[in-house]
Amino acid sequence: MHLRFGMTAINASPKALPADSAPTVDRLGDLLLSQGLVTREQLTLALREQRTSHQRLGYILVKQGVIDELELTKVLARQYRMPAVDLTHFDVDPRILRLIPADLALKRMVLPLKREGRTLTCAVADPADQGLLEDLKFITRFDLFPVLAGEATLRMLLEKHYESSDEQLQTILREMEGIGDDIEVVREEEDEGAAMQAAVDDAPVVKLINGILTDAVQRGASDIHIEPFEHEIRIRYRIDGALIEVMKPPLRMKAALTSRVKILASLNIAERRMPQDGRLKLKMGSRVIDFRVSTLPVLFGEKIVMRILDKGNLTLDLTKFGFEPKAEQDLMRAILNPYGMVLVTGPTGSGKTTTLYSALQRINTVDTNIMTAEDPVEYNLPGINQVQVRNEIGLTFASALRSFLRQDPNIIMIGEIRDLETGGIAIKAALTGHLVLSTLHTNDAPSTIVRMIDMGIEAFNVASAVNLVVAQRLVRRICLRCKESVRYTDAELKVLSTDIDLVRGFQFMRGRGCDECGGTGYRGRAGLYEVMAMSPAIRRLVLVGASTTELRDQAVAEGTLTLRMDGLKKVERGITTVEEVVKETAE
Repeated sequence: MHLRFGMTAINASPKALPADSAPTVDRLGDLLLSQGLVTREQLTLALREQRTSHQRLGYILVKQGVIDELELTKVLARQYRMPAVDLTHFDVDPRILRLIPADLALKRMVLPLKREGRTLTCAVADPADQGLLEDLKFITRFDLFPVLAGEATLRMLLEKHYESSDEQLQTILREMEGIGDDIEVVREEEDEGAAMQAAVDDAPVVKLINGILTDAVQRGASDIHIEPFEHEIRIRYRIDGALIEVMKPPLRMKAALTSRVKILASLNIAERRMPQDGRLKLKMGSRVIDFRVSTLPVLFGEKIVMRILDKGNLTLDLTKFGFEPKAEQDLMRAILNPYGMVLVTGPTGSGKTTTLYSALQRINTVDTNIMTAEDPVEYNLPGINQVQVRNEIGLTFASALRSFLRQDPNIIMIGEIRDLETGGIAIKAALTGHLVLSTLHTNDAPSTIVRMIDMGIEAFNVASAVNLVVAQRLVRRICLRCKESVRYTDAELKVLSTDIDLVRGFQFMRGRGCDECGGTGYRGRAGLYEVMAMSPAIRRLVLVGASTTELRDQAVAEGTLTLRMDGLKKVERGITTVEEVVKETAE
């Protein structure tokens, strides 16, 4: 092995073994005695100190000057068949340090050295720590390549680069220098008490929160998570659907961070036992960005999640969503109908609301009365009458829908059909001359029809009212900067539960991992769509109580692409990877 990043490889022959073929390891003291590197007296003295200091024997021998650190490292490297390195003149990249939390690095004696694509090279002092690599893989989400380093040198580097909490805060604030300086809290209703508390808040806390909000927006995050634990605070962003840890502020800032966010969102800072929901609006330069704030009491404080509602990143042009030609034509035809129901289905975070907003934008004209009931209202759409559902005062989806029907609507959007009452009123509205758009939580388009009937809505009403069902998922796009071709064997495709005949001859692509995509190989997301138009044949099947499988077979026979089929088309075009499609869709 040859390591090309500023450190010296001191043992090139050993290679790491798989877990099932680990070498037999002798006790270090016996090993050093057998090789004549220490005397019995020297070993006895070192073992005596070990009983009181509880330090590793090798570290004590080096500290006492009995053995040279490099010599000891070579012995361990041969014994454990691991590559070894001399870190004496190694310069640590601060960006790499952030990949492993300071407390874990110091406690387990591990130092991240280099990242290449999805592989993270780490220096370790204890080759016998079997659980360390699994812990690191879970925390960092990287494949780990361990190399052995001298403990004394490693300890010195760890203490040098992983700072105390106060120094850590100053480092975070220095890195955020200039970030968030131009943001301004936009208050819908001025709360004098909250404004006064905000004014006297600790300056570093204000700067840190401003920096987090700005940084998250600049990095394209959809959510910010602030999570208190017993010994640390963790801040993560959700980027392209995946949570990424970005920092760990000092634990002493826990209460101040929570209070600052609650003040900005006009929440009750004295209430810590109950969940709270609020909103805050920030002006960043010429952009105004909404944040939906949710607090939840957890074991060691309050967890805060802020959903970023950046209208500047909202794409409302259906033609740019990535629908296949037939699917796009069917959807356009359905939303341009004067009456009937269009349903969008999928799990939370799959882009259902964005699809509905885009449909509304397409049909929003001056001669049309559009009304929506949402929980919550995510984006303010000009020209559309939007109602925030408030269950605590009786303003439910069902009651809002009843009121809409007295407001002379042309088009109604219901955020979600959750029960028979809401579903029944929506169906009747669709059958009496209104276009109704809504969402459901089901796995695919055919099962949406069966779910509505299971709710208690008559099959003939479902068959008559529903015009079209869209099921959708979001998959990560391959990073364009580090995109490269990759080959799969038939065995690998079979493990991925992929029909080999469907993908034979594909030119598969993947992201190698680069600074642009944070080493993930992905940047941005694309939609997968299953669009099932209600043809006469499908309506007849609904009337006779056909199963989900029968409805799906008929839809596919008429040209509908399932989510998996649509995903594989995007794999073929090099938009996403086969792993992403398999992860998000079922066969």
